[in-house]
Amino acid sequence: MGHYLPHTDAQREAMLDALGLTDTQELFADIPGSVLLDHPVNLAPGLSQMEALAAMKALAAGNKSYRLTLRGAGCYDHFIPSVVTRVAAKEEFVTAYTPYQAEMSQGILQSIFEFQSLMCELTQMDVSNASVYDGASAATEAAVMCRERKRRVALVSATVHPDTIATLRTYCYGTGDEVRVIPAQDGLTDRAALEGMLTEDAACLIVQQPNFYGLLEDVCGLFARAKEAGVKGVLSVNPMTLALLPGGKEVGADIVCGDAQPFGLPMAFGGPSLGFMTTTNALMRKLPGRIVGQTTDPAGRRAFVLTLQAREQHIRREKSSSNICTNQALCALTAGVYLTCLGERGIRAVAENCLSKAHYLAKALCEIKGVALRYPGEFFHEFVTVLPVDARKIQDVLEEKGVLSGLPLEDGTMLWCVTEKALRSDLDQVAAWVKEVCEA
Repeated sequence: MGHYLPHTDAQREAMLDALGLTDTQELFADIPGSVLLDHPVNLAPGLSQMEALAAMKALAAGNKSYRLTLRGAGCYDHFIPSVVTRVAAKEEFVTAYTPYQAEMSQGILQSIFEFQSLMCELTQMDVSNASVYDGASAATEAAVMCRERKRRVALVSATVHPDTIATLRTYCYGTGDEVRVIPAQDGLTDRAALEGMLTEDAACLIVQQPNFYGLLEDVCGLFARAKEAGVKGVLSVNPMTLALLPGGKEVGADIVCGDAQPFGLPMAFGGPSLGFMTTTNALMRKLPGRIVGQTTDPAGRRAFVLTLQAREQHIRREKSSSNICTNQALCALTAGVYLTCLGERGIRAVAENCLSKAHYLAKALCEIKGVALRYPGEFFHEFVTVLPVDARKIQDVLEEKGVLSGLPLEDGTMLWCVTEKALRSDLDQVAAWVKEVCEA
């Protein structure tokens, strides 16, 4: 253990003396004594490997396991082919950290380059970064990219995920910028309200596709109007939908961002996740994180390098555009393997399955007395229903059956989600159980 203690007692004394302190505890003088640990921790004796495994199994037994998940709201239960987890679990990838030395990191650099290439192809944008924490941070970092000296206001639709709006508010609080929320009308962004908010201080318009309620927004019309006012368009998208819907440039977006969790990453208690960002060449130098580029080595062989790094560790702190201090390289690799494994036709098949099965369940539920769609618009694989009973009652009944229900919302409605993993017989059974509860 001595190898991991770099400072001697004499060196620590010298540092304290330079700070004008006599004891290390004085460094914590501003922390209330009531929360400081002033006695040794009473740790249990160590366990053998066999005992530790038994203890872990006992802890895992306390988890609730669902045979069917009908809840999304930003985190989705898709089928993950075995090859995806097998490749991503290889020691070379799991133990690799940040690729500072290109000559030693060609494998991880290539995996990031491939991820960037796939995301550009999927979103139909020019350039992608090496990822950020999650979809919320990606949308917020996109807003930062759009700021100009006289344009410091971020416009965000009320139909964007609440967590994204909360994260945006946190960022803007720290920088002194403003967030203005565009009201919703029938579950969609209110175009009339937007008209009065496209002022000269607005920097960007953030719209989610599909939105939090699962509805498809008129992003083409919204971004076209924003462009007329000199406001940049940020499309926060569920990337699975891009197998069926138009890409970023086609709808007029300057930045396409979102969470790539649907691409091979399990729900896993909500993380880790994978925020992706793609943009046009005009905004490339404002992208946070890293961009891996392709080049040739002195022998003329294909090679990869860190082409652009905008974080504060690599450039002058006051010039940095982001303080995100790592990327989601292993998650990005996992997404890259997933996309490569399924290919263009496979991704489209998954998206079509999600679309058709969600509409099948919606139709089955709406045949129940008192159940109806809350919003009339087109949707992908999430939709909201009004219910004749308390939504939590349905949640409890389905939980007893081993099914994680849709998400109960504050207004008493329920946000359902269906992925390709749901069988038709499963959906018929869920509809039957919901009918029993509603008509009891």
